[in-house]
Amino acid sequence: MRQNLTKKEIINSIYMQLGFSKKLIENILEDMFEALLQGLKEKGKVKISNFGTFILRHKKSRVGRNPKTKKETMISERNVILFKPSKFLKNKINNVN
Repeated sequence: MRQNLTKKEIINSIYMQLGFSKKLIENILEDMFEALLQGLKEKGKVKISNFGTFILRHKKSRVGRNPKTKKETMISERNVILFKPSKFLKNKINNVN
């Protein structure tokens, strides 16, 4: 079962732990996302210590097929964001000390 984590839930969690105003927490979170986006646009890679690395990768256009109709269509070129978790994060997820 998939569960989404919303910005509102993150803000509420930080608010409950630290007690700062929700507006301040929201501004900090938005600034963090903006810094991540700017880093990807400018350098193509953003590493967050003990969390992981976001990498911007360019995909060329290619031919794709609709599995139901078998009709071929062109998939346009685009940039995609990849995430590679750090060893620390992997260990935390797998309860490895």
